[in-house]
Amino acid sequence: MEEDLRRKAILTLGGGVLLPEGFSLPCRISHSTAGPGAGFGSFAFSFNGYRVKKSVSYETGEFELHVDGDGKLSLTRRGEPFIDSITIEPVVRHCPEQAFFNLDPRCIFHCAYCNSPLLDMSEDKHLSTEKIMDMLRESVSEHDVKAVSFTSGVVGSVDQTVERFVDVVGAVRHEFPGMPIGVEPYVSSRAHIEMLKDAGADEIKLNIETPRKDIFEKVCPDLDYDGIWRLLADAVDVFGRGRVISNIIYGMGESDPDLEDAMDRMCSMGVIPGLRALRTNGINSEQLTSAIGHPDPVTSDRALRLAKMQKDILEKHGMSTMSSVTMCMECGCCDLVPFRDL
Repeated sequence: MEEDLRRKAILTLGGGVLLPEGFSLPCRISHSTAGPGAGFGSFAFSFNGYRVKKSVSYETGEFELHVDGDGKLSLTRRGEPFIDSITIEPVVRHCPEQAFFNLDPRCIFHCAYCNSPLLDMSEDKHLSTEKIMDMLRESVSEHDVKAVSFTSGVVGSVDQTVERFVDVVGAVRHEFPGMPIGVEPYVSSRAHIEMLKDAGADEIKLNIETPRKDIFEKVCPDLDYDGIWRLLADAVDVFGRGRVISNIIYGMGESDPDLEDAMDRMCSMGVIPGLRALRTNGINSEQLTSAIGHPDPVTSDRALRLAKMQKDILEKHGMSTMSSVTMCMECGCCDLVPFRDL
């Protein structure tokens, strides 16, 4: 298990997967507009109970996919054996077993790590409620959909964007009354949180992004760090303990004790901390360098150490990622998730 966990860490932190020439795609390729893979075509790979979503290419990759004569798939890393048996999982919408929609990748804010507003907008990715419902019906007819989740850039204003969430969450709740629904909005008031809960959302993710205010002010200059902490407390009041999640990106110059303090603070409030290693790529590298310079790359050793710390802190406060049934904790493709991966 420890070696497989390390392999997952290496895979999540590493580059893309090179597909063999002539490889026939077994399922639809995912074109994400949010998260670490935004802007790249990708597949979800699984092995020994772990799963990872990776960008794929027929031209280049740190990892290489191989197919033997019986159709068995394996991975090498820079030509060396890495995972001897791997499968490709169908992605419903952005995630395996989950329909996760980005309502709009455009955003009025300018967070240095975020790919979404920098993507080519030639494709129609500004999804109406009607379009989302059509896509969801199609997904439910073709897959076992365990949850529906929504994220979005802030378009027009925070109020307008929250109203978009409310509209689409209400539509899903009306047509699929038993479906777990998660939302990952940017909100600026307790009223926004209450609107989302009243519309039918089961879980909410409000991201603090970094444990340190000085780093936050460099990478998210338009946002309110202290305000997000206050709103996390409001969200626990509205949604309940273990139903509020907050991403913390690491690799932007913070220390392990900084992360420990932030996770402990979250858990004491009833918020599940989500740890996500910083991913840099050709889309976000220039603006990240301008904001924070060249921080040391995240290593698999640090990822494993922090995931174990995350689990210890959750256990200390009587919490678990298993209380979350939507969004990133349920998906598990981009991070090491305590109680699921370790």
